[in-house]
Amino acid sequence: MNHKVLITASGRGARLGEITDYTNKTLVKVGKKPAISYIVESYPKETEFIVTLGHYGDHVRDYLDIAHPKSNIKFVKVDKYEGPGSSLLYSMLKTKDYLQSPFIYHASDTIVDSITANPNKNWVFGYKGEPTSHYASFNTLNNKVVKIHEMGEIDPEYIYVGLLALKDFKAFWHELNQYYLSEKHHERSNDTHVVNKLIDLGIDFHAKECKKWHDTGNVESLAKARQEIDDSFHILDKLEESIFLHDKHVVKFFHDKKMVEDRVKRGKILKGLVPKILKSKNNFYQYEHVKGDLYSDVANPKNFVKFLVWANDNLWKPVKEVEQKEFKKICYDFYYTKTIERVEKFQKTRSIKDKSDIINDEKVPSLKEMFKMIDFDWISNAEQSHFHGDFILDNIIKTKSGFCLLDWRQNFGGLSKAGDMYYDLSKLNHNLTVNHGIVNDNLFTIEIGKNEIKCDILRKNNLVICQDILSRFIIGQGYDIKKVKILTALIWLNMSPLHHHPLDQFLYYFGKLNLYKALQK
Repeated sequence: MNHKVLITASGRGARLGEITDYTNKTLVKVGKKPAISYIVESYPKETEFIVTLGHYGDHVRDYLDIAHPKSNIKFVKVDKYEGPGSSLLYSMLKTKDYLQSPFIYHASDTIVDSITANPNKNWVFGYKGEPTSHYASFNTLNNKVVKIHEMGEIDPEYIYVGLLALKDFKAFWHELNQYYLSEKHHERSNDTHVVNKLIDLGIDFHAKECKKWHDTGNVESLAKARQEIDDSFHILDKLEESIFLHDKHVVKFFHDKKMVEDRVKRGKILKGLVPKILKSKNNFYQYEHVKGDLYSDVANPKNFVKFLVWANDNLWKPVKEVEQKEFKKICYDFYYTKTIERVEKFQKTRSIKDKSDIINDEKVPSLKEMFKMIDFDWISNAEQSHFHGDFILDNIIKTKSGFCLLDWRQNFGGLSKAGDMYYDLSKLNHNLTVNHGIVNDNLFTIEIGKNEIKCDILRKNNLVICQDILSRFIIGQGYDIKKVKILTALIWLNMSPLHHHPLDQFLYYFGKLNLYKALQK
């Protein structure tokens, strides 16, 4: 008998805070993929899934259509998924007509190993070894569930993980309907209340232990799940976008649909340098999983020279998309206007006054003073060329035959073909100093005292040598090293309001210090 599995993905997931302001809770990245992918992949291929849709339901539907096109999935829209009248029971009732046979209920924030129990009995899945203050729990007698307790039970046998197998589906639906009618305005009404009613009526529920279990339904447990589930592709988490890695393909999510449209467009322009895009739909696009090594893991002085030659020969080719006067204005807005806006945003949101500071024993002027020292006309006087736009080691795959570029920028000041290669060089220079590995391992320090500021960073020697190679390459090709160093400092200042404490303060003061140093040379 094939499994039938109900996944309720309609709720808002309020316990995840601002994360679910941008997408559905089932699409929050854990390890390499979102929670719902782990759920789908934990069942046999022939399983039929019934998935409820509500909060960002279009995101859930589109993702599953792209990432799991061969899975048998039916979608059920839920009209009330938050506020009065909404509850887990209401969402479940909407699927009643599709589940008139034994089935499994799987909470959308529960990740376990592959499911071994068929709904040939009534099963309640539990986990041993966690504190119970935030979870329902249960005890057993002769391996039969006595009762599912509310949160806070002292020293129970199992935590209830939000997973049921229901052989007696008719009794379940009857009692669920009765309970909902009596408690329909209670948003906390859930499956445990129905199971307890069935147990009181003499229906047996057997206990099934989950050896591994991860809860992704609240901020604290999500953080723990992310620590324990492997993710070989480390990136800085962003609320508005995510990247999901599957065996044969990669799916990229953007809250802004226009970002997807522009990324797909630029993917065609960069054909041959980026992975083949397989399909796209609204907030998602999918591309081939390229075999190779993430360049941030294998970059060394020997292959870095080859990489720079490859980029110079294949990526930064001249192209003309607009008149040069217009391009210069685009560069000016990109480098000057955007930087001013980002710096002012940082200073306002962090209540920081723009003034001179003692940073690492250097007296550094205010940013307002230093911006006057920058010749932005010279900075903006650039040649049009093809570009990547986020040219960092983590966005490069080293393949057997060369290199492949990932996560390209969707535009440069609104342009899709033409950009400034100096921005690519500066992003690379930034990344050889500040990168995801350093941030993830907290290898940076920022100490703000009453009279002085200390900021420092610990880097791999390989990357220090690679940065020296980059500088010599820039000079050897006749490019302007001073422009690269100024733009690198501006990149750090631009990044500062986009990150959480203390990285935000580090980027601000580190950028300020390095801008001062670049202007002295």
